[in-house]
Amino acid sequence: MKIPSDIAISDFNYPLPDERIAKYPLAQRDQSKLLVYNSGKISEDVFKNLAQYLDADSVIVTNNTKVIRARMEFFKETGARIEVFCLEPYEPAEYNIMFAQTNSCVWLCYVGNSKKWKDGYLTKSMDLGERHAVLHISKVGSVKDAQLIQFEWDNSNISFGEIIDWVGQIPIPPYLNRPAEMVDNERYQTIYSAEKGSVAAPTAGLHFTQSVFDSLKTKGIEHYNVTLHVGAGTFKPVQTTTIGEHPMHIEHFVLTEEILLPLYNNSKKVVAVGTTTVRTLESMYWMGVKAKLGLENPLSLGQWEAYSLSDNILPKDAFSALIDILHQSEKQELMANTCIMIAPGYSYKIVDNLITNFHQPQSTLLLLVSALVGGDWKQIYNYALNNNFRFLSYGDSCLLKVK
Repeated sequence: MKIPSDIAISDFNYPLPDERIAKYPLAQRDQSKLLVYNSGKISEDVFKNLAQYLDADSVIVTNNTKVIRARMEFFKETGARIEVFCLEPYEPAEYNIMFAQTNSCVWLCYVGNSKKWKDGYLTKSMDLGERHAVLHISKVGSVKDAQLIQFEWDNSNISFGEIIDWVGQIPIPPYLNRPAEMVDNERYQTIYSAEKGSVAAPTAGLHFTQSVFDSLKTKGIEHYNVTLHVGAGTFKPVQTTTIGEHPMHIEHFVLTEEILLPLYNNSKKVVAVGTTTVRTLESMYWMGVKAKLGLENPLSLGQWEAYSLSDNILPKDAFSALIDILHQSEKQELMANTCIMIAPGYSYKIVDNLITNFHQPQSTLLLLVSALVGGDWKQIYNYALNNNFRFLSYGDSCLLKVK
């Protein structure tokens, strides 16, 4: 594959009036509208009827990451408000170990109003039921445009997972232009969210209800989970003229036998729920290719690396190589990271069809969609704009069938 670095991001623009952005979720998740794109033809329904449009010889893959209450508010003695946005764990770096910490930890964070906080501690008193603790935070370094923030607290009976749940707020997207509310605590999570770590929801999954899953099961469609923790970079706009100049953000995901074995044995169409699931599945394939070829750092995939790797290795062989790495590690799971850029010219290796929301103009997510449906993305988005579909995180969804 040729690296599509010369693509102009202006070619992926479209008018999105503010009133078309869904500021709040619908009362019922599965009553959102569903645009169905089937090899060039467009129709619409409600999400509750999704199973009617999926082939029986399909498997559906979702991202079971859970959004953490990543946004924290502190105040200096002067009254200045400082916002700390937890991006990813730094020390310890593993999510599950981080949330179990009971005295101190370090996170990579964005700091709002940082000019007002040069150094020293910021303090917050906490009452978690009958337990009390005092939380101190301090700057201990920086990485690019983010700060390393040390969290310390004086009660070893309280874990950091409890602290962030108690002190933090759900980090709803900035384009909603409103503070987080009680409704977001439940509705900015999928019903199958399980693994803490994301600072943004895998929003294509917000439409699913147990009723929808039951209808899929009745049709014989299997369901599997991957876990990719969505980073704040998912909202980062492309500010360069061509996409080759845009640095993709790194996201972390988990490799387990629970997902690798079904992929190794799979002979059905793969329906990915959301762009994060796409990035995970496609990255897994290329990591397996790297492992099969004996290349260094197989569990880390660069922005354009997939475009230069051999694509004649079968998915079965790629996943077999990853299973071998997992067995050799003698661990239950391995962390991997990817900053893959999926853009027009990319050849999908694992994902056949996609369920997704409607994305921002000139975004890398729109590039990913175009890589699947080609120039028809314009037809799809024009239909949505002309037929009262709601856009972005709390908006409606579309099923993109190309196989």
